[in-house]
Amino acid sequence: MARVREFDTEAALGAAMRAFRHKGYEGTSVQDLVDATGVGRGSLYAAFGSKEGLYRAVVDRYREQFALPLIDLLGRDIPARELINGIFCELVETILRDGREQSCLIVSAATERLCHDPEVAARVEATTSSLEDALTEMIATAQASDELSGERDARDLARFVLTTIHGLRVMGAINPDRRYLMSVVEAALSCLR
Repeated sequence: MARVREFDTEAALGAAMRAFRHKGYEGTSVQDLVDATGVGRGSLYAAFGSKEGLYRAVVDRYREQFALPLIDLLGRDIPARELINGIFCELVETILRDGREQSCLIVSAATERLCHDPEVAARVEATTSSLEDALTEMIATAQASDELSGERDARDLARFVLTTIHGLRVMGAINPDRRYLMSVVEAALSCLR
């Protein structure tokens, strides 16, 4: 007879996410995960199979918490420049709040795990593809209404915006300074005029 799970999976995933965002995959030991979640090693292995399995579940949860709401936001009827500016500014605030303590899990997964874990690679690629598609659609709609110039291909601009988002995360970890980050935002927005 299967044992009933004796811990709150949602809380454990949240705690594991904070641990992985703080130390990265390689820097987070199983003992760190036990300490962070308050769940015994055996229970974590029974629920997720391995550290890799827990990490994959955390990447899925990160997508649900951060990427899917952004994709939803991109589908709303908000002027494109205003929306992109809002996304960039909110990202800067998040970076400043996180400082060097919490990294973007998609960026850290891309740099740490893609070569080692095809399942994580598939998750990261699916997440970035979904974001790129939503950005492309939003930009194409703005171009069709002459809100944004149609001089450049909508997909190319979407890739530029997505690269700027990820670049802000990386550079924000190196230099979490508001003026520095906002100068990048202003330069990116000027490219979208």
